[in-house]
Amino acid sequence: MITPPNWKLPESIRKRLGQASYGRQRAIAEEGHLLIVLHKPPGPDQDNREGVLYWRSPAGEWQSSTGGPGLGSLKTHVQSYMDIEARLSKEYDLAMSAGQLFDLVEALTPLARAARNMHHALQHAREAVKSDTALIDVRDLAYESDRNMDLLLQDVRNAIDYKTARESEEQARLGKEALQASHRLNILAALFLPLTAITSLFGMNFPSGIPAKGPAVFWLVFAGGVILGFFVKAWMLGLSTEKKRE
Repeated sequence: MITPPNWKLPESIRKRLGQASYGRQRAIAEEGHLLIVLHKPPGPDQDNREGVLYWRSPAGEWQSSTGGPGLGSLKTHVQSYMDIEARLSKEYDLAMSAGQLFDLVEALTPLARAARNMHHALQHAREAVKSDTALIDVRDLAYESDRNMDLLLQDVRNAIDYKTARESEEQARLGKEALQASHRLNILAALFLPLTAITSLFGMNFPSGIPAKGPAVFWLVFAGGVILGFFVKAWMLGLSTEKKRE
């Protein structure tokens, strides 16, 4: 049995509890007794939930399964969620990388879920024992924890979306610049390709008779290579324009 052996709970409550696990966070009211089942703040990689029980007897006396003062221990339990949220908020303010933000999401997701369920359990407890006004402050503190956790989680997710969009935009800009640089290189290559081919051809050691013709032939061949280069350049630009239209 998960309840302390010295607690005198009615059988109707004991039948609604598990023998080895605490189950979900909830409030159970039977025969004037109130039992609140809560979970301690979970860690990011924690699969099982460590529970804690708070019992209010029909006489209005509170007890905690942790051994501390009942109602004061309940307030401390709820405050522990607030303390963790404050620490994670500072980590969010200092987060610089997407990896740090993802770590925060991993830590906040189970905490936000647990805080929300804790708030619902304490709201049910308040409705079950309306005469105990001390539960109002605890319930309101749990609501604040639930709200702050949810807002912080949304802020972190929005920051991840913003950083992802900025990085995608930067990658697109760099890709466009690389494409433009490649396009310029292709134009230069097309412009000088005929000259390079002619230079390689006439640089070979075989008798062509051109050196004996004088400098006029050299400049004529050079001009022909330049003109051919402009034709190749225009052809490449025409192909590029057709691809953009497609």
